[in-house]
Amino acid sequence: MKVLYPLLMVVILALIGLLGVWVVPGSTVVFAVVLPYAAIAILIVGFIYRVVNWAKSPVPFRITTTCGQQKSLPWIKSNPIESPHNNLGVIGRMALEVLFFRSLFRNTSTELKGGRLIFAEEKFLWLAGLAFHWSLLAIFVRHYRLFTEPVPSFVTLLQAIDGFLQIGIPVLYMSSAIVVVAGLYLLYRRIAFAKIAYISLPSDYFALFLILGIATTGILMRHFYRVDVVGVKELAMGLVSFNPVIPQGIGPLFFCHLFLVTSLLAYFPFSKLMHLGGIFLSPTRNLANNNRMRRHVNPWNYPVNVHTYQEWEEEFKDKLLAAGYTLDEDTPERKDVLVRG
Repeated sequence: MKVLYPLLMVVILALIGLLGVWVVPGSTVVFAVVLPYAAIAILIVGFIYRVVNWAKSPVPFRITTTCGQQKSLPWIKSNPIESPHNNLGVIGRMALEVLFFRSLFRNTSTELKGGRLIFAEEKFLWLAGLAFHWSLLAIFVRHYRLFTEPVPSFVTLLQAIDGFLQIGIPVLYMSSAIVVVAGLYLLYRRIAFAKIAYISLPSDYFALFLILGIATTGILMRHFYRVDVVGVKELAMGLVSFNPVIPQGIGPLFFCHLFLVTSLLAYFPFSKLMHLGGIFLSPTRNLANNNRMRRHVNPWNYPVNVHTYQEWEEEFKDKLLAAGYTLDEDTPERKDVLVRG
C-alpha cells in the first residue's frame, strides 16, 4: 500500500491534467496560468519559511559529523576536509558533499550471512543518486530556453553537450534517459530491499513517482506526441513577463506535463525534497570542528545562582567535622594555597 497509493495519486494527477481541459470548459486558463502562478507562490513562500525556521534554530555548540582527525596538537596531522577546523575547510567539505555526494560515496551495506556481519560497498546507490540529481539539474537548465529570447549561450552549449550522441530526430538528450533509468533504480531499491522498504514512507515513493511522471510526459512530448513548441514558448514567456497568453492547439499532453510540474512545485516545500536548502543549514555539515582549539559558550545561557562547593562545605562544616570528614581547607594542598594567597 505504501507504493500503490502514491502511484495512484500520481496517475490521478496525470489524468486531471490530461482530461481537465477537455472535461471542464474554459479551464485552460486555470491549468495554464492560475495553477502555475499559485504553485510558484507556494514554492517561494514555503521555501523561505522553512529556511528561516531552520536558521532560527539555536545551535550553540559544534556538533559536526566527522570521520577524520581533528586539529589539536601541532605534531598530530589533522584532516582539513573530513574534520575542517576553519571556514575554508567547511566550504571545501560542503562543495564535495553538494556536488559529488561525498558521504554517500563511502556508504556501506550491512547484511548478516551465516552468523557473520558482512559489510559491502554501495557504489551503485551513490552513482544512481549522483546521475539522478545532475540529470535533473541539466533538464532544469535546458528548459531555460523556453523563458528567454534569445537563448543564452550557456543553455545552447549544455544542449550540445547533452545531445552529443545525436540519436534520432529530434535529438535524444542523455539527461532525459539517465534521469529515468536512475529514478527507476532508486525506486526498485526502495521496493526490492526489505530493510529499505521497511523504513520508506509513502511520501518517498510519491516524490519519485511524480518526478518520473514529469520525465515520462516530457519524453513523450518530444519524441512521440509532438506539441507546438512555439506555442509553449509563447506561453512560458508570457508567464514570466506577467502577461500570459494561451496559444491554441498546444495539446492536452502538455497540460498533463505542466500540471505534474505545478504539483511538484507546490509539494516541494512540504516534502523531503527540501534537503536542497536544508543541507546548507545542517549544523552537522556547515560548522568547523574546532572544539579543541577554542571554547564555545552557549550564548543563550541565562545567569543562575550557583552553590559552589566551598559554600556548601561552609554551610555543612559542623556536620562534616562531626562525621570525621577532612575539609578542603584542612588538606595540605588547600593550606598551601591559603598561605600563598
